Amino acid sequence: MALQNNRSLTMEQLQPLITGTFEAVERAVFDPVLFGEASLSEDERDRIEAGVRQSLPTGTDIELSLRSVRSESTRTDEQFTSRAGLTLTQALLRGARIDSNLASLRQARVDTRSSLYEFRGFTESLVADVEKAYWDYVLASRQTQIFEESLAVARQQLEETRQRIRVGDRPESEEISARAEEALRRQGLIDARSQRAQARIQLLQLINPPAAHWGTQVTPLDKPDPQVPTLEPVSAHMELARELRPALNEARLRVQRGELEVIRTRQGLLPRLDLFVTLGQSGYASAFGDAWREVDGPGYDYSVDLQLEYPIGNRAARADVQRAGLSRQQALEALGNLQQLTALDVQNAWFDANRTREQIQATQLTRELQEEVLRGEQARFRVGTGTALALSQAQRDLLESQLEEAEAIIRHRQALTELYRQSGTLLLRRGIEAPGDEAVELSF
Repeated sequence: MALQNNRSLTMEQLQPLITGTFEAVERAVFDPVLFGEASLSEDERDRIEAGVRQSLPTGTDIELSLRSVRSESTRTDEQFTSRAGLTLTQALLRGARIDSNLASLRQARVDTRSSLYEFRGFTESLVADVEKAYWDYVLASRQTQIFEESLAVARQQLEETRQRIRVGDRPESEEISARAEEALRRQGLIDARSQRAQARIQLLQLINPPAAHWGTQVTPLDKPDPQVPTLEPVSAHMELARELRPALNEARLRVQRGELEVIRTRQGLLPRLDLFVTLGQSGYASAFGDAWREVDGPGYDYSVDLQLEYPIGNRAARADVQRAGLSRQQALEALGNLQQLTALDVQNAWFDANRTREQIQATQLTRELQEEVLRGEQARFRVGTGTALALSQAQRDLLESQLEEAEAIIRHRQALTELYRQSGTLLLRRGIEAPGDEAVELSF
């Protein structure tokens, strides 16, 4: 339900689509462009021109144009000139490298891919939050049930104490201990019900079921199970995290983007030397159609030009290259730092999962022993050798052990969820398909 209805996830799903539009913008730089122009002038010279131009990743600009000119004056009759021309511009130094000219497009692709890993990380966090909220609600429900049962026991004990006082088997002072215990259980039940209500609305906000409202009741189908699977070695989780954790893969993509920025800016250090080649074929006639039929005649023209440009000192380009190199180094340092933090996070999550796993057995044993203690106190109370205070204390100890056992089971499940999230395997373990499930490899 959360994957289908969570509002934050719905918003986050749009981000890769938004980022992908910038890739289309960069790709459009190499798309053919149609152009046309028409002009009328006072000197009786009219001009129409149309054509297509395109830029190529090789640093080549190609333009094919068709032009027709009508001229007329007091000394000459009306005349039409038609021309078909081809203009080729080739960068020889700056802008001549394909990898440099494609750098911006490749950066846009990296940004799109990076947004997919960011979306995967968000999805994993959402799934982890849903599982945590669900088990918090299960724990709160179990705690409420335990307090309800303990309150019923305390009330029964209070009534039994009053009966014994009436028959003279117990002093009246023991009623105070029984009443205090009953009030304490009622107080705990009030807190438990409030925590359950808060956990319920937190879970509802995350899963956002259709047609639900804040008063919608939730019935959990899972119960705390003390049987837990064997925990894999921490080294296995660390290895998985190095390959699958979305934040690490996103950091590697930032390094790749920095590499492309270095390639793009490095071209600025070169002088601009461009070669211009223009070829044309013209036709002349006194009628528009005749002028175009004469285009294949001897009226051709061509030109070859070179243009050189280099700013003295080239300070801006040098600054761009320096900034790109430093940014790339910063991205590498950030990646190394994140790798170290990832290892730390995984180990801490593994230690917490292992601790909570061991706590389950310890709290289970404590609860069983407290049950034995309570049975002993109940037997002594019935035969008159025990006191209501001792019996209340035994009941209170059993209550705490029951709460601790339930919490240990739930906390272990939540610790496993956090461990899987830190290792980047939570979605895989839950059978959820999402983009960004491939490791990003660096070429150095």
